[in-house]
Amino acid sequence: MNRRFEKNEPQLYEKLLEWKREIMNNEELYSAIRRKYRMKNTVGYSLNAFADYEHPLDILAHLMIGAEGTLGFISEAVLQTIPDLPCKSAAMLYFPGIYEACNSIMALKEAGAEALELMDRNALKSVEHLPGLPDFFQHLPPDAAALLCEFQAENKAELEKALAKAMLVCNRLELLHPAEFTAREKNRLFYWKIRKGLFPSVGAVRNRGTTVILEDIAFPVEHLADALIDLKQLFQKFGYDNAIIFGHAKEGNIHFVITQLLDKDAEVKRYDAFMREVVSLVLEKYQGALKAEHGTGRNMAPFVEAEWGGVAYRIMSELKNTVDPLNLLNPGVIINSDKEAHIKDLKQMPEVEHEVDKCIECGFCEHHCPSKDVTLTPRQRIQVRRHLKQMEVSGESREYRQLVNEFQYSGLDTCAVDGLCQTDCPVGINTGDLVKRLRSEQHGKFSKGVAEMLSHQFKLVERLLKGLLFLGNFMNTVFGKRFMPRLTSGIKKVIPSMPLWWNELGKPPGQLYQHPDNPQYVYLSACIQRMMGNDMEKGSVQQAMLEACKNAGLSMLLPKDLSGHCCGQAFSSKGYFDAAYIRQRALIDALWKWTKEGKLPVVCDFSSCTYTLLKAGSHLEESYREKLSKLIIYDSIQFLKEIVLPELPAIEKKTKVVLHPGCAASKMELAGAMKELAAQCAENVVIPADAGCCGMAGDRGFLFPELTKGATAKELNEAAENSADGYYASAKTCEMALTHFSGKPYRHIVYLVNEATERT
Repeated sequence: MNRRFEKNEPQLYEKLLEWKREIMNNEELYSAIRRKYRMKNTVGYSLNAFADYEHPLDILAHLMIGAEGTLGFISEAVLQTIPDLPCKSAAMLYFPGIYEACNSIMALKEAGAEALELMDRNALKSVEHLPGLPDFFQHLPPDAAALLCEFQAENKAELEKALAKAMLVCNRLELLHPAEFTAREKNRLFYWKIRKGLFPSVGAVRNRGTTVILEDIAFPVEHLADALIDLKQLFQKFGYDNAIIFGHAKEGNIHFVITQLLDKDAEVKRYDAFMREVVSLVLEKYQGALKAEHGTGRNMAPFVEAEWGGVAYRIMSELKNTVDPLNLLNPGVIINSDKEAHIKDLKQMPEVEHEVDKCIECGFCEHHCPSKDVTLTPRQRIQVRRHLKQMEVSGESREYRQLVNEFQYSGLDTCAVDGLCQTDCPVGINTGDLVKRLRSEQHGKFSKGVAEMLSHQFKLVERLLKGLLFLGNFMNTVFGKRFMPRLTSGIKKVIPSMPLWWNELGKPPGQLYQHPDNPQYVYLSACIQRMMGNDMEKGSVQQAMLEACKNAGLSMLLPKDLSGHCCGQAFSSKGYFDAAYIRQRALIDALWKWTKEGKLPVVCDFSSCTYTLLKAGSHLEESYREKLSKLIIYDSIQFLKEIVLPELPAIEKKTKVVLHPGCAASKMELAGAMKELAAQCAENVVIPADAGCCGMAGDRGFLFPELTKGATAKELNEAAENSADGYYASAKTCEMALTHFSGKPYRHIVYLVNEATERT
């Protein structure tokens, strides 16, 4: 490989050797490289490659790291990682001020702290809305600061020794509240949620229309306290009263966030003057680094020479020109002759709508999105909404109409509106709610009237759909299983995936109900389960649930008048909110009657319906909110784990099962309970790492099968690697999607409970 590089790129090969000799013979530059890389530093190109490696190919490979696409494109990288130690304990340490917090860093570092994350008072204010914070949090002094301190170890004994040292240090610190370390995973992760959500959270509380600017600097740790006091004085000087400071204090790496309008020359000049004083503070007064872990980009490109000096900058410029003589690769990044590049082409964040205006496009939401590999992610949907607003204001009517048309499919039609994007969003933006509202705004009076009529006549709708399914099942039985897919292939333009799904639809359950004299629970079987919940081999979900209760000695009421009742999700997901509320009111009234005014708990067998019902109260009148608040509602996962399983006789475990918790189960934090339930019935329980929303979203997977295919691809690839005795979920539509695309029979988890009981 080395010889090939020398033969194919002789000029670059020789230049790399020439630059290495120059650096090694320049004592001042060599010393600067060694000094700067003793702390975090990502400014410019990685000049330490010349000091650390001998062969030109090794030097070039390491120069590519952090080059931000200006020297080439890295298609694949293998990372050497450090161990994630299993035993951890963390505490939030509160100090009177940022100076005291910074002065504690060296002592805690020497005690063995693995992480020391700094947060100033403004940063802490941005997360005051989070539930679970201590009572004193909102009443911290105006200059207070906090350190998230974490210790890690291989085992509990080593962790206890480390914590003993830590407490000796903490007892000598000037703390507002005594240090309380916790190894409880939920609490520890909550601390990290506070820390990781600071940047998006402060962006969300900014004035609408302002731009969020995040910078990333480093100081020698021993000077960090003084440096941050000086930085805060710069905030005051330039009027950045809401600026926040946070970061990796253990390494002296600090992020600061400012927000401002950039729509006027005066505002741009203010930002320019501020940045130039920040550069002077970091480089001249404290010999720090202008970039510690983020890329140099365009914002710091004008200051790379100030960071490194003329000789080093010349070498960097020659490197760029030699590798990319036509300046095709990410031009203007890192190497930029324009000394005002940081105040040109500034990103605007126009006012659009409240969901959009809170977003700073951090991207925390994206990995949850079922459409991320098909069309757009939540962040991209918001970016398009902003761009549409800019086009509307600027009068680009033709381009505006074109983008609106394209956004219909990519932004609205293929959004699963599952709301999982909200779970990791530090400010709780639910892009699904935004999409549902935009869908609602597209509906006219006629379509809304039709939806409300169908909602009022939902019992008739349910009967018609069950009749169609009976007919389809009968035709498949008489003419062969593939008859209905072949017959419906001609209407594929109307319902694109119907031919795919006919094989997954079992025979609809018959009229099943149960009225014991003294029921202990009320069984709310979801409409989708009543219409499609009959497994061809195992019988209906209703039969399975009643059988599980019978085996556990529990009495369950399955109402005779359940037909026609619905949680309203079928309407609300399409933006027909009034139609959804009709069904929700009717269902709450019925549950109020069936449960004897809240005396009997309710069990729902479809997790999405459970979640919808639990959240329905926020949209309804006070009388319905009051009724709903008095109802005790169990999802089937929770009910089977907490109520049924403890009453069952000893069960014979399966060897291995694969689970799909689904988006609603995840939002209700029932994925862990589902795994614990399955662990009582199987020796090995697998939840694929990429398990998430399947993209069915009610009927969305029928209309846009590419959404479901894309959403389940990674999860099912992992599931395919695990040959299992069974595959289980807690929602019929999810089971249909997963069964179709995997070829494995996914079933409701109640079947697992019964199968394990039957094996005894």
